[in-house]
Amino acid sequence: MQRYCFTLDLIDEPSLIAEYRKHHEAIWPEIQESITSAGVLDMEIYLSGSRLFMVMEVGEDFSFERKAKADLENPKVQEWETLMWKYQQALPGAEPGEKWRLMDKIFKL
Repeated sequence: MQRYCFTLDLIDEPSLIAEYRKHHEAIWPEIQESITSAGVLDMEIYLSGSRLFMVMEVGEDFSFERKAKADLENPKVQEWETLMWKYQQALPGAEPGEKWRLMDKIFKL
């Protein structure tokens, strides 16, 4: 099993952050299916202020490229991503169109 950590900012507006949280209390079933069918075994998202932190554990068969391709071909995932972008904003230094940024592990006990 492999673990990846990502970060992303939300727009720093309390009402938008509250809406974003609500969406994640009950994600659409199609979104959950797209995540698990891609080989994601576990996923958690944490929030501090307007900064998000996601931990994703994946199986041996997981591929970022296959997940990205499947997401682009899935209209429901595209609808979800468009909706989520209403609340999210790119981190400083992000590439154009880049949302979640993969973090580098710098310490492990």
